[in-house]
Amino acid sequence: MQWTFTLDQLPATAQQFWEYFADKQVFTLDGPMGAGKTTLVKALCTAKGVEDATASPTFSIINEYGYTDAGGQPRRIFHLDLYRLRDEDDAISAGVEDTLYQDAICFVEWPEVVSPLLPPGTIHLQLEVQPDQKRVLREIASSLK
Repeated sequence: MQWTFTLDQLPATAQQFWEYFADKQVFTLDGPMGAGKTTLVKALCTAKGVEDATASPTFSIINEYGYTDAGGQPRRIFHLDLYRLRDEDDAISAGVEDTLYQDAICFVEWPEVVSPLLPPGTIHLQLEVQPDQKRVLREIASSLK
């Protein structure tokens, strides 16, 4: 799947994303610095009904947000930014593995360091900036392991 959007179109794109990936929980986000990964996650959280302020987890590594699902049940979204982690051991020490295997939605920026830890069914996404400043979000793979 692929979406091309401007910043103004991001809320509608986020709704379409959740319609397409309604039953998926773990997503990796690949893209250069400044591509808008955190902005995308913020829009995806808003589309799920997160009311908390969302921010980049660059220094905290893991941010957690709450929302209520369509059935009225409390749910969580985790946003992980692994840019500062050196290796898999750092990730395990930071609680990344535990986070990935909870019954929650997880967005993982800079996922290379935890590739072996990703659960089956992980959706791998790529975000690119086009010359006209539009963004292209595409599914590049799904883990079947």
